[in-house]
Amino acid sequence: MLTVLKTGLVPASGNLEVIRKAEQVILEQPQECVITYHTLHSGVYTRTIYLKKGQVIAGAFIKIPTTLIVIGNLNVSIGEEFNTLVGTHILIAMANRKQIMVANEDSTIIMVFKTMASTIEEAEYEFTDEVDNLASRLPTAINYIKIGELKCQE
Repeated sequence: MLTVLKTGLVPASGNLEVIRKAEQVILEQPQECVITYHTLHSGVYTRTIYLKKGQVIAGAFIKIPTTLIVIGNLNVSIGEEFNTLVGTHILIAMANRKQIMVANEDSTIIMVFKTMASTIEEAEYEFTDEVDNLASRLPTAINYIKIGELKCQE
């Protein structure tokens, strides 16, 4: 039974050392193209990543709480275990997490958070200190960027 997702909550990473070791194994493999759409509009940063069937990624350490939307069929590390997510899931994702995702089918992962950033780079530094490890920074990555004119109003 998938009890952690009944609440729609993704907790902080359980055993970060295990996830980091798995990340090293993943990074030793040939890296496939990752397509990322970045949208910065009206004080909201949205990061959408498309994974092809069989693609594996180790996400950067996320230091802030976000909303995470998962669409497709993925195995995702959540807390101390892997869970299979099928369909559409809107999750409350806690700060201080690092996840591994394996696409069982073509899938989409969307991360959303409120920001005062005016550039994509500022938004990336806001959610992680591991910007150089982002899939969107790989040499094979394809990035699409849309920036609106409005900033968040407090």
